[in-house]
Amino acid sequence: MLIGAITKFTLIDFPGHISAIIFTQGCNFRCPFCHNPELVLPEKFEDPIPEDEVLKFLAHRKKYLDGVEFTGGEPTLQKDLPQMIKKIKEMGFAVKLDTNGTNPEMLKQLFSENLLDYVAMDVKSSLERYDEIAGVKTDKDKIRESISLIMNNAPDYEFRTTVIKGFHNIEEIRRIGELIQGAKRYFIQRPHFDKTVSENFKRPPFSAEELKKFCEIIQEKRVNCEIR
Repeated sequence: MLIGAITKFTLIDFPGHISAIIFTQGCNFRCPFCHNPELVLPEKFEDPIPEDEVLKFLAHRKKYLDGVEFTGGEPTLQKDLPQMIKKIKEMGFAVKLDTNGTNPEMLKQLFSENLLDYVAMDVKSSLERYDEIAGVKTDKDKIRESISLIMNNAPDYEFRTTVIKGFHNIEEIRRIGELIQGAKRYFIQRPHFDKTVSENFKRPPFSAEELKKFCEIIQEKRVNCEIR
């Protein structure tokens, strides 16, 4: 597994758990506003952290942590993800996965082997604008399939969208609401532009009133919505 970084302690990323975060290298999207270019762009990769080093760290922190989150990059691109999760589950940790939803086949495997306790999927936009916002051509059927798999199989889950002016508006949010209708939980996320995949990418923020309106539109689709 290509591991680019590890956060040793967090109270806020995995609901209900004190966790560590494993960041994998590599992503099949090129969202211009992504704030992890060092995990997305191969030319920015540093030498991977050895798996054994990560597992050793987790073994020593079992008294203090009860969860591990996989994020990236896109973790489902790592073919040995199930094997790594199994090792971590055998230590007694709960596991959260962050994903862009492009690999429903991997999600099926992980669900069939009961390897996930929480899944967070980024819903970039309505399906009509996915290619534009993700920066690559996207298989929309796989996005839709992943949403369905998560809603029907994940023990707990959330969907989320980082909202960017010029990409998102009321109509976009309405279409996202239709895509995830009836979902348990959805977050509208504010962007961070300190470092981005597209150099110097920056947009003015949505106002608090605009974000509140987005949430109201989502809630019309029987989805609990919060702002981050």
